[in-house]
Amino acid sequence: MTTTASHHLSPAFPGRAPWGTAGKLRAWQQGAMEKYIQEQPRDFLAVATPGAGKTTFALTLASWLLHHHVVQQITVVAPTEHLKKQWAEAAARIGIKLDPDYSAGPLSKEYDGVAVTYAGVGVRPMLHRNRCEQRKTLVILDEIHHAGDSKSWGEACQEAFDPATRRLALTGTPFRSDTNPIPFVVYEEGNDGIRRSSADYTYGYGNALADGVVRPVIFLSYSGNMRWRTKAGDEIAARLGEPMTKDAIGQAWRTALSPTGEWIPNVLSAADKRLTEVRKGIPDAGGLVIATDQESAREYAKILKRVTGEKATVVLSDEKAASKKIDQFSADESRWMVAVRMVSEGVDVPRLAVGVYATTISTPLFFAQAVGRFVRSRRRGETASVFVPTIPMLLDFANEMEVERDHVLDKPKKGSDEENPFAEEDKLLADAEKLEDEETEEQLPFEALESDAVFDRVLYDGAEFGMQAHPGSEEEQDYLGIPGLLEPDQVQLLLQKRQSRQIAHSRQRPAEEADLLEKPAEARPVVTHKQLLGLRKQLNTMVSAYTHQSGKPHGVIHTELRRVCGGPPSAEATAGQIQQRIKKVQEWATRMT
Repeated sequence: MTTTASHHLSPAFPGRAPWGTAGKLRAWQQGAMEKYIQEQPRDFLAVATPGAGKTTFALTLASWLLHHHVVQQITVVAPTEHLKKQWAEAAARIGIKLDPDYSAGPLSKEYDGVAVTYAGVGVRPMLHRNRCEQRKTLVILDEIHHAGDSKSWGEACQEAFDPATRRLALTGTPFRSDTNPIPFVVYEEGNDGIRRSSADYTYGYGNALADGVVRPVIFLSYSGNMRWRTKAGDEIAARLGEPMTKDAIGQAWRTALSPTGEWIPNVLSAADKRLTEVRKGIPDAGGLVIATDQESAREYAKILKRVTGEKATVVLSDEKAASKKIDQFSADESRWMVAVRMVSEGVDVPRLAVGVYATTISTPLFFAQAVGRFVRSRRRGETASVFVPTIPMLLDFANEMEVERDHVLDKPKKGSDEENPFAEEDKLLADAEKLEDEETEEQLPFEALESDAVFDRVLYDGAEFGMQAHPGSEEEQDYLGIPGLLEPDQVQLLLQKRQSRQIAHSRQRPAEEADLLEKPAEARPVVTHKQLLGLRKQLNTMVSAYTHQSGKPHGVIHTELRRVCGGPPSAEATAGQIQQRIKKVQEWATRMT
């Protein structure tokens, strides 16, 4: 090795991070280092929330292994071209020289290793295997869940790096939703017989938030009325957040994101107002819109230009200048960047503080990675704000930010049809609701006709706040105007005060002025179609039980429930109406006992 990182390190090493990446090691990085040095494992899996500093930890460890001659060279495997260059730049700051343009043949003696992509390894696995066999190698597998993206990538990684002296696997997200095994990851069987990934060191978002390592995230959810035309020519109207089938949710979601409607312009305008507020405390704060496709990205940029008077940076993944644009945006103080997927994972733009989730990708992994772009904290008290459509799945992801997840290798065993009388109905529902999570081409063809936006609620730390309000109203501004510099407990206290003030104001308002549903967010739960089906099953089960108790036929009981509670037949009733009927049946049954 020509230039070792140890030249830049104090005698107390590894007591601090590599020079140029951080002033000193964070507690979790120190803890992971100590565990590694004590155990000296061949394979080590570190799961740390986005923004926690996985790169600093990995480079500190790489420097230690090089300095102690445990390894002679390094191979970093990253998901994208941009990220492998980012790794090479970070390594260079501590004297580790990685070649991000390596393709084949002998490596120049001036380098300590290479930075490559998973796709590159997939093309030439034997090239990398030979390199591992010739010299003692540390392989850093960044965001290792990508090794399960395709069978060929996983097999190529297994073949290429099986001879490696040491392997360090990193990930910052919930593991894959499929059952593709990830190479070099240990799976342990639980009491339920299901194998789950086992990490050697885990540092989750909840821990990082408590330590001040990441920013607290405020999610601002927007609903609204959508209208679209199906391929068959039928016009359908629905409101985001209402129970509907997955196909209808998908079409309503895409209608909201259409640049031709009013939802996107209203939400982008609200997000820009929020960015203005945040910049009062964080002057260089930037915003990011994550778009579904290139055409939408360009249209969103035009809308932002109209809203802000400033040109937005547009990053398209197939552009040669994409990495340069991201670097430039990271270094300047411009307001907005619009990107298609490219910056959803691993790209480090610490000044990003406001985001708009304007894509229909609905996997927990992508959502966590997208939100991860906004949580990197530079100083204590910074907050992040992410705008999302009122889609039940997304709100669930937002409320589960602090939940730790492992990669499940086995699917849970279903009960028999005898144990589940609704098994066939569930199967038919599942078949009818199938949608591709990662791709949009498979979705049903439709034409977006019109949309509007309504401020719906704020989600923070698993709780929900706010009452519905029109864009531009004082009620909406109450939440957009939350200071950008607050401690996590101050955020919660302020949200509670804002909601209380909103409720008090609505009570003073004449009934004829209340044109929106004036209930606090926690009283307006977003119900999925599946949950609605579950409520119907619960009602039917209770009616059956009451039939045996009272001797009255099912139909008579359902009719009586409708008369007493009001509303349409069960098949058309809302979640709230069904819950009201369930309570009434329980009340009747209690009286008879």
